[in-house]
Amino acid sequence: MTNIPHIQITKPAVTCSTCAACCCQLEVMLITDTGVPQRFIDTDEWGGEVMLRLDDGWCAALDRDTMMCTIYALRPLICREFEMGAPECLEEREGIATVYR
Repeated sequence: MTNIPHIQITKPAVTCSTCAACCCQLEVMLITDTGVPQRFIDTDEWGGEVMLRLDDGWCAALDRDTMMCTIYALRPLICREFEMGAPECLEEREGIATVYR
């Protein structure tokens, strides 16, 4: 019987340059006023304010060329609390990765 050496696969660190902006496909409720421009605000089916998402499913404030937020300084509280590299972020990244496999 042959022993196969254990290979540990490390995932690349999540940085601004490796961010896939997966969270920008999630529904974002506007629960505080951070100054989000009105053109990026939509109303959900219950009458609550949410970030507008375009037909492609991505947040309207996301620059599709750079995959960076165009209103970063004014982004909603939920976006501010969704920390890059946190377990929730990694879970979303894993979820979107499986879509393209």
